[in-house]
Amino acid sequence: MSATIPQPLALVAEITHRCPLHCIYCSNPLELARRDGELSTEIWARALREAAELGVLQADFTGGEPLARNDLAELVRAARSAGLYASLITSGLPLDEKRLEELVCAGLDHLQLSFQGAREQSANEFAGAKAHAHKLRVAAWVKQHRIGLTLNFVIHRQNLDQLEEMLALTEEIGPGRVEFAHVQYYGWAFANRERLLPTRGQLDRSLEILKIAQERLRGRIRVEYVVPDYYARYPKACMGGWGRKVMLITPRGDVLPCHAAQVIPGMTFENVGSVLCDRSGKSQMHSECSAARTGCRNPAEAASAARKISAVAAARRFSWRETRQRPTRSVLFRRSATKWTRSFPR
Repeated sequence: MSATIPQPLALVAEITHRCPLHCIYCSNPLELARRDGELSTEIWARALREAAELGVLQADFTGGEPLARNDLAELVRAARSAGLYASLITSGLPLDEKRLEELVCAGLDHLQLSFQGAREQSANEFAGAKAHAHKLRVAAWVKQHRIGLTLNFVIHRQNLDQLEEMLALTEEIGPGRVEFAHVQYYGWAFANRERLLPTRGQLDRSLEILKIAQERLRGRIRVEYVVPDYYARYPKACMGGWGRKVMLITPRGDVLPCHAAQVIPGMTFENVGSVLCDRSGKSQMHSECSAARTGCRNPAEAASAARKISAVAAARRFSWRETRQRPTRSVLFRRSATKWTRSFPR
């Protein structure tokens, strides 16, 4: 008797790595995709349709910061046209009331807004940008629309003492759901783990506070929390089991079973741009797919752009090798005062 693998329920559409923030715990890979390597609107729209045909029910638009893409409303519209529940996972920057209205009109069902804490000064420090006050404005704007709102507080050693203040802020805003997610240690968080990983005592105290809040707010606000893998009783199945609940498409088009799968040595993954283009004929696959990913209009332009992208990729692979030996150079950035490792915008 052969076992059947369940179809994933959600597609995490990681549409860009660009972001106005430089969070010290960012889950983006250390080697970020450049803007000129991102998938086109057309390929994303087709990928969303085919995900729906597979049985996927929800599209989560994330990044980086998905608002960095000017075609975000078109992508939301494409998801809704395919029958998918459309959710935006955002820092709130650079969102304004007009663009929020545009996204809601395109069919946005839900918005998850991230916070770095309850205190403005430290929250801005963790984010690497003056963002906290704007996030509060965004939360107020979202409440004026008939869409779901989730707050996401990323918690770690440096802000666990604000947990009760975060709960008070949550009650003031009044979302349907709030998630307190301990940092998961891969990507940039792994580079900063010595200053982010809480002690066992801090973790236990945070769980006590959150369990009490769960009971007190039951029926009003759904309270959820995620513990760091380092302190879990048993290793959990990554993303609920590879590809079983969620699949992820990177900005370049690689299809992954979880966010961090590409860091595993020796593994290769299909690329949605290549797969979709292959249907029009293998002989045209490379030129057409290069054109689709780079926005070029003909194979000659595509070939030229592809060579440039390959050169950039080679340079960045060299930079990554340097980074492992000298972590204060290349793609890593250390602020001299705080020694946080942060990513550069692309």
